[in-house]
Amino acid sequence: MATRRCIQLFIYFLATCSSLADSVSSPVPVNKFLMQSYYDRYTILHDSDFDNFMSQAIPSGSSCGFVLRLSDLKRTLIGEGSHRSVSTLIKFQTQQLKSELLSYSCEFIIIERLPSGVFADPFELQHLVHRGIFSDVAVFGDTNLELPSFLSNRSAVEIHLLVDPNILQEPTDIKMELPLHARYQPLNESGYSTVEFGAPDMLVRCGTKGKVENHYCFFKLEKDDANLYGPHTVWRIPSGIKAHADLVSAATFIAALLSTLAIVVASLYYSNS
Repeated sequence: MATRRCIQLFIYFLATCSSLADSVSSPVPVNKFLMQSYYDRYTILHDSDFDNFMSQAIPSGSSCGFVLRLSDLKRTLIGEGSHRSVSTLIKFQTQQLKSELLSYSCEFIIIERLPSGVFADPFELQHLVHRGIFSDVAVFGDTNLELPSFLSNRSAVEIHLLVDPNILQEPTDIKMELPLHARYQPLNESGYSTVEFGAPDMLVRCGTKGKVENHYCFFKLEKDDANLYGPHTVWRIPSGIKAHADLVSAATFIAALLSTLAIVVASLYYSNS
């Protein structure tokens, strides 16, 4: 009986090790949108899960035969209040590309992992695609725009920008603005909630022109060598002051009651006339 039990445990151990090895070494299938591939495996956006996914989906180094290096990365917030835009300026160093790569079609992929309490409107972003500002864009995660911040999960925006490889042979700048909106924030003492943005994830994907999505190579742009300006951008979002909650509730109730009485009186008056 003991021998049989040991054999069962040994078989279970081998099966577990094989499963772990497959999960580590097996390449992750990549869709047109990288974040779609992420959400095929995970239901919620966590930074640790995303980093693990990226390490498997994007092998270290470059499979394209060249490496792009960042010179500067600058992040700023534009606007005031609950509707603002995150501006990103990316500067590249001069590149020496192989001649065969100049006939490729390339696109930059920028992934914004939004902090909790902030969302992007998918319909608004599609208008930017129609205007030619982005070549493609998609929002993943919690896209319910009406949920308050304490009931919603994080979301991510993946932006695609088509780029001619020929321009990468000279110092190149790419600037983009992503419109964002604040969710309803919980009450607090200061009247403001604070959310912080990290640096975006940036990749390059290249392939034969017209077939970028079918046969391609891609690699992740590293931010370590770049001059970072505003890598941790902070947004102070207006919210209700907790001490005013009772006063606002009472005033709202009285206003609603008076409006209802006014409607009833007006209905009775005009029905008798």
